[in-house]
Amino acid sequence: MQNGIHFIAGLPRSGSTLLAALLRQNPRFSAGMTSPVGSLFNAMLSATSQRNETAVFIDDNQRAHLLRACFQAYYADIHPNQVVFDTNRMWPTKLPALTALFPDARVICCVRNPAWVVDSIESLIRRNAFELSGIFSFEPGGTVYSRAEGLSKGDGMVGFAWNALREAVYGPQADRLLLVRYESLTANPLGTLAAIYETIGEPLFAHDPEHIEPCYDMVDFDARLGTPGLHDVGSAVRARTRQTVLPPDLFSRYERDSFWQDPTQVPKAVRVI
Repeated sequence: MQNGIHFIAGLPRSGSTLLAALLRQNPRFSAGMTSPVGSLFNAMLSATSQRNETAVFIDDNQRAHLLRACFQAYYADIHPNQVVFDTNRMWPTKLPALTALFPDARVICCVRNPAWVVDSIESLIRRNAFELSGIFSFEPGGTVYSRAEGLSKGDGMVGFAWNALREAVYGPQADRLLLVRYESLTANPLGTLAAIYETIGEPLFAHDPEHIEPCYDMVDFDARLGTPGLHDVGSAVRARTRQTVLPPDLFSRYERDSFWQDPTQVPKAVRVI
């Protein structure tokens, strides 16, 4: 990790896996699906907090060293000489700590109309009609309405990510963010990548959006979650259109939540592409 670290976050089903696959084409970059570092980071925060009686011997400087070590230790042998992009939807909630630990880091947040995010998850559930998904705790019951409600709760898969995004966008470290719209990534991948390179200060690489290499570790992960296809990406980047599988009232309920589409709702410090 000696060449630096950046972060990928944002809403689920909004292009983060595709973005990571494109970034991996650059041999100087390491990027993938959600890593264990976020959990390690939270565990270290807990272990050094006042809930642990020995925390009296740990000051903020030591906490910073220990938290930074979570990243350094994890990536020491895996990607020691690459620019690392660590993925986790919780990173926008940790911006005060991340900016102190890694002053040059940026957080790339993939965003998509929440109605289409919920639609994409529901489509996946219906595609795997004979599987029970870990997204819904492997429960066999429920309806499209209860599934959407569960996803959008504050601690739900979509709701948490959406709240985390808003916390970062309207927070004091908003200038560290780059919001990447799903539509931009799929319709203009090279232009989107150029904007990312500019944001992180790296020399541009000749990416090939027509030839995407799969990551087979993701296939095993998705199978264990009972949700095959969750992290699938196509062999080439394509912007596709289709009809929603959601009932009209459910789709309209979430459609208006794309606050990044309205320039008056986004601070000037935040770049949206």
